[in-house]
Amino acid sequence: MKHLLLAVAAAVSFHLAAAVEVGGVKFDDKTRVGSGELLVNGAGVRKKAVFKVYAMALYLPEKRTDAEAVLAARGAKRISLSLLRDLSPQQFVEALQEGMTSNHSEAEMAGLKERLKQFSDSMLAAGEPKTGTVVLIDWLPENGTRLTVNGQVKGKDIAGEDFYKALLKIWLGNKPVQDDLKQALLGKAS
Repeated sequence: MKHLLLAVAAAVSFHLAAAVEVGGVKFDDKTRVGSGELLVNGAGVRKKAVFKVYAMALYLPEKRTDAEAVLAARGAKRISLSLLRDLSPQQFVEALQEGMTSNHSEAEMAGLKERLKQFSDSMLAAGEPKTGTVVLIDWLPENGTRLTVNGQVKGKDIAGEDFYKALLKIWLGNKPVQDDLKQALLGKAS
């Protein structure tokens, strides 16, 4: 009986330490962003029609299951995307812009316009996003929004937490790009 309990305990602790896998992509259960350690909050796959476009994970200082709580959370955050198919840079940028526009009023978009252009220009300059490309979008409270593509920082950090929240609303807003992906990122996937 004692050996059985030890085996169960080992299996449970291994499961807790294991990476999260979605769409064939493994995301670490923890990561370091800036000076803080973040936990994977949830992960899912973005689908468009019948195609899997990317696997993504959301990292936060502590787990949250409510979108408003995620948006209000203080501290560093990370969106990690791993492409599951080739895209043109323009397709990627247009999808981000469309997701942002769906979740903001015209007045809000006017306030984000210049920073969205800066972010979009950095994405376009990063080149052709191929299958396996890893895109990290980090919120660093001391610096701003940082875009990293395949380990290379692209463009300059973008000031304003409102901009990072606007990006998060693409997936967590009232009109997310995909409802089941929103639920998965909030740790509610079945």
